[in-house]
Amino acid sequence: MPTTVRWAVLGPGRIARRFASQLPHSRHGRLTAVGSTDAGRAQTFAEEFGASSAGTYEQVLTDPEVDAVYVSTVHTTHAELTLMALAAGKHVLCEKPLAPNHGTAMAVVEAARSSGKVLLEAYMYRFHPLITHVLDLVRHGTLGEVHHVDAAFSFRAGGTGRLFDPAVAGGGILDVGGYPFSFAQAVARASGVCGAPERLDARGQVSGGVDEWALATLGFTGGLTATIRTGIRMHTPSTIAVHGTAGTVTITDPWLLQPGDAAATIALLGSEPEVVTAGEAHTYALEADALARAAAAGAGEVPELPLDHSLELSQGLDRWRAALGLRYPFETDTADIPPLREVSAPTTGGIPSAPIEGAGEFSRLVLGCDNQPDLAHASALFDAFFASGGTTFDTAYIYGGGLQERLVGQWLRNRGLRDQVRLIVKGAHTPHCDPESIGRQLTESLERLGTDHADLYLMHRDNPQVPVGEFVQALDEQISAGRIRSFGGSNWSLARLQGANTWAQEHQMQGFAALSNHFSLARALDVPWTGCEHVSDPQSRRWLEEQRFPLLPWSAQARGFFTGRAHPQDRSDAELVRCYYSEDNFKRLHRASQMAAERDVPTTAIALAYVLAQSFPTFALIGPRSLAELRSSMLALQVELSAEDVAWLDLRDQEEAGSGPTPGPGAGAGESRGSAPRAGA
Repeated sequence: MPTTVRWAVLGPGRIARRFASQLPHSRHGRLTAVGSTDAGRAQTFAEEFGASSAGTYEQVLTDPEVDAVYVSTVHTTHAELTLMALAAGKHVLCEKPLAPNHGTAMAVVEAARSSGKVLLEAYMYRFHPLITHVLDLVRHGTLGEVHHVDAAFSFRAGGTGRLFDPAVAGGGILDVGGYPFSFAQAVARASGVCGAPERLDARGQVSGGVDEWALATLGFTGGLTATIRTGIRMHTPSTIAVHGTAGTVTITDPWLLQPGDAAATIALLGSEPEVVTAGEAHTYALEADALARAAAAGAGEVPELPLDHSLELSQGLDRWRAALGLRYPFETDTADIPPLREVSAPTTGGIPSAPIEGAGEFSRLVLGCDNQPDLAHASALFDAFFASGGTTFDTAYIYGGGLQERLVGQWLRNRGLRDQVRLIVKGAHTPHCDPESIGRQLTESLERLGTDHADLYLMHRDNPQVPVGEFVQALDEQISAGRIRSFGGSNWSLARLQGANTWAQEHQMQGFAALSNHFSLARALDVPWTGCEHVSDPQSRRWLEEQRFPLLPWSAQARGFFTGRAHPQDRSDAELVRCYYSEDNFKRLHRASQMAAERDVPTTAIALAYVLAQSFPTFALIGPRSLAELRSSMLALQVELSAEDVAWLDLRDQEEAGSGPTPGPGAGAGESRGSAPRAGA
């Protein structure tokens, strides 16, 4: 059972007063300390609510008498104070929003997960029995199939203060818009579908750099829709309505749920409406007790409101603001976004590295910079990758119409790390795959990146209509000019690459130093895009082994084949089916899954470890969209595969035995690892 949790309040403002006044109604919490930048304010609050000490944030966080903190400051300080508290070994209840944007929220969540402490975003209404009851009606099908949710939280405030200040993330969406958005997501999950909406359309009014009112229409998987409204200059009744085929539930005053004021009306078809009033429940005390239970269980997060739900919500709020064109000054793509924690490469361990001729040492995991939506998101991801020993970043002229190169360049300027990283720049993508385009595109790429050179330049495609010598000559000119250190080809056939290097040698020029083609444990049957090349076939592998030629494989984890998405009977993903569905690949998937279970890692980690364990140099390109995906990829570094392991995963024992594939895609269910001779089997 939970023991008493000794709480401190950081930021003794209006909402902190609600928390402190309700905390005595909790089963497991008591207020011990108050922290503030204003010593007098902290002392007054402590005296009013019976806390035994008051001081600065730092003093409170180092107090051994404090077990957990309630962060109730302005939005822009939530992340910093939460990270400080976690580092000090405290559990954290953080007022919403967890951070002003999804990128920062990712970093906070990852820090919490590595700390072993509980982090809970303070949507207190979710712990009220009335809300729990309504979600249970949805979950149990009492309302039939739920089709629509309508939810609103708005008020009309004066025209001054933090709500109207973009520097502290003012506006309605982040202040109270998360309530209706989070409820719509909760209904979606209770209905058995994903809480992240597939579609979001919005309109509203932005003035003075903040949203004064906003409306969004959400579309979830399976047809569920929601309309949500918020505002700080719009007064509409705060209500919730859930509409299903068998009935409707409406709730008045759903967010504060004061006894006598809030009530749920349950109207089921064929029955008289039932009115359920809100009882004497103290939501701030209930969320404090939820944190106490999670802390006592060593859970790391509260099951009623897990951290993945907070990440989904922060991403949704980002989309809502983006639909209105609202971005705060501190999160623009040219802002100096500081790191949330110290960013430095590890002195030992981390991601290993290896040389590429003429270009220096490259980390053997390469971060693909092609799907970061904004600088806050990119900064969180790049910081974590670099802090793990990742020194190599892969960009391309075409990615995001230049956005991705600009994000990498701004991050490098903000951190001052250009001399400590390796930049891979790609250009000459179809239809501009010609010698003339190389110099022009490289000039633009270097300007976006804010650097005078690329460490490795890769032609993104080949153009067989152009003689290899013309490409080599154009690239050699860039080396002579000091604008690239070395070069290679992405999606070049081995025949063309060998021809290019023969021409370079004959003309005493530098040749191709690396190749970036598709390569993975799942042998490619086809390639995703026109003009792509793979080196999955035995002949290509033998050449790479004999030449020990550096390969930078893309789709090293086979575009989701090893994530659990692939199944012989599931043919919904046409690209996955076309590129990877074969009897032998399902056998490889089975063996990788078996090894993953034995080593207690995801199957994707085995697939990535296989790529890194080849007998020729490999530098695997990874494209994580979140810190959780980056963490998953990093697990591959914990997997050591022997040559026998690699051969077994690749079915070479079967090939050598001449047995051929076993019948049926995905067969091998009766196959054990002991059926093939392997080291340690």
